[in-house]
Amino acid sequence: MTRVVALGALAAFALGCGSAGGSTATGLHGYVKRGPTMPVCRVGVPCTAPAKGVKLRFSRAGKLAATATTNDRGWYRVVLRPGSYSVSTSAKGSVFGPRTATVQRGRMKRRDFLIDTGIR
Repeated sequence: MTRVVALGALAAFALGCGSAGGSTATGLHGYVKRGPTMPVCRVGVPCTAPAKGVKLRFSRAGKLAATATTNDRGWYRVVLRPGSYSVSTSAKGSVFGPRTATVQRGRMKRRDFLIDTGIR
């Protein structure tokens, strides 16, 4: 009987530690690319490239909530509270999109962005 109680207590402790220590951050992560990178895109030749060192700004109700800067491979990650955000960038480009993102409770959601270089 003592073993059953001890095993039960150990299982409860393990489950409790897992949920207490495993709190999930909420926010966004993803890839930012720029393109086209050449006037004429050809089959088999990439026409986009990672947007390196681009600063993304996440605003909510007109106030800056957070920023994230892409790495050398175009990836970013930002911790945000759940809700809807406007997204803007420091990058030079004619069009940036999408311009909004929604963060869900308890999730790191993937949201990719494209910077249109305007090359035609």
